[in-house]
Amino acid sequence: DQDQANQQNEHYTSLRAKANQEGDAMAKCFQQSHEAYSRREGALAKELSEKGKKHERTMEALNAEASAWIFRENNSDCKPGELDLHGLYVKEAILYSDKAIKEARQRGDSQIRLIVGKGLHSDGHVAKIKPALEDLMKQHNLPVEVDPQNAGVLIVQLA
Repeated sequence: DQDQANQQNEHYTSLRAKANQEGDAMAKCFQQSHEAYSRREGALAKELSEKGKKHERTMEALNAEASAWIFRENNSDCKPGELDLHGLYVKEAILYSDKAIKEARQRGDSQIRLIVGKGLHSDGHVAKIKPALEDLMKQHNLPVEVDPQNAGVLIVQLA
C-alpha cells in the first residue's frame, strides 16, 4: 500500500521524529520554568518559558512540513472529491478536511470521500481520525456514512 509506504518514508519519519524531540524539549523547558517560578526565580522562569516557546514553534513548523509532505504524496493520485488523510495527526486531518469540504462545495460537489483508514496502524489499533471527523461532520450538520465497500472511508453528503 503506497500510503503505508509514504508513512515509512525516511524524510517523513525524520520530520516527525525531530518534531517529537522539539516537543520533549518544550515540555522540559516549561516544567523547569514552572519550577523556577515556584522558587521565585522570575527571570530564569521567563528565560525558560521563552526557550520552551521557541521549541514549540520549531515543533509546529516541523509537523506542518511533515503533514504537507504526506498529504501531497498520498493525494497525488486521488480522484476529485476524494481525500486521503493517512499519516496525518487528528488536528491536521480536521484542517485538511475542512478546507476540502469548502472547496468541494464551491465546485458544487454533492459529496466528498474522506479516506481515514481503519485505525490498524494506530496505537492499540484504535482509529482516531475517523471518530474525530464524524464529530466534525455532526458539528457542521453534514450527513456522513461509512462506505459499505470500505470501512476506512467516510462519505460526507454536501448537498
